[in-house]
Formats: sequence, C-alpha cells, structure tokens
Amino acid sequence: MAGSDLNLIFDAALRIMLTVDRSISIRFTEHAINVKLPTTRRLADFLEMPHYYVLPYLGMMEKEELVMRAERIGIHTTTKGSKVLVDLMYQHYQEEAQTLLGHTIFDEIRRRTGESDMDG
Repeated sequence: MAGSDLNLIFDAALRIMLTVDRSISIRFTEHAINVKLPTTRRLADFLEMPHYYVLPYLGMMEKEELVMRAERIGIHTTTKGSKVLVDLMYQHYQEEAQTLLGHTIFDEIRRRTGESDMDG
C-alpha cells in the first residue's frame, strides 16, 4: 500500500481529533506513546465513504505495524505509527496540536516519538 494511502487515514484521524472533536487520547508508557484513533465508522463518515472501504486500509496498516486493533478497545497507533502520525501532525497541524496539547506536551511527544526511531 502506498504511503499516501496510509496518510489519508492518519490525516483524517488528525483532522477529526484536532479540528472537529478538539480531543486526543494518548497513552504514555515507559517505552512508547500510543494514540487512540477514531472508530472505523467515524473515519469512513468523515471521508464520505462506506466503512467497509476503510477496513482494508486499516488491515494494511496493521500489517505494516502502524496500528493495532482490538475488539471493544479500539484502534491505537504502534510506536512506528505514532512516529508517522506525530510527523504528520507537526507538518500539517502544528498550530492545532499546540493549541490543544500546549507547546510543552507537544514537544515532548515529538521528542519521545523521534527517540523511538533511534532505539530501533
């Protein structure tokens, strides 16, 4: 799957979280930061497509270890996916992210997801 196709899902998720809901759920652990993404149906509605068109994208994202899905828990980014999502957030939605998270938290999320790249 092309990176731009994956970015379509991440971009839609960011727009929903940062500009529509103005809310983002982030889980911090010792070695990872994971972001909870909107539901499949929410992504599909936002993209104005049937939800069953979004499912293959998420399946490929799982195969590429960008997201993990769990029944009744939701869709979360993996360490690798968090880096991609935060990079897109910085490139395209920096102002919205800083307004919602504040400069300190946003900078720390960027630092921690960048470190994950160096850790292997």
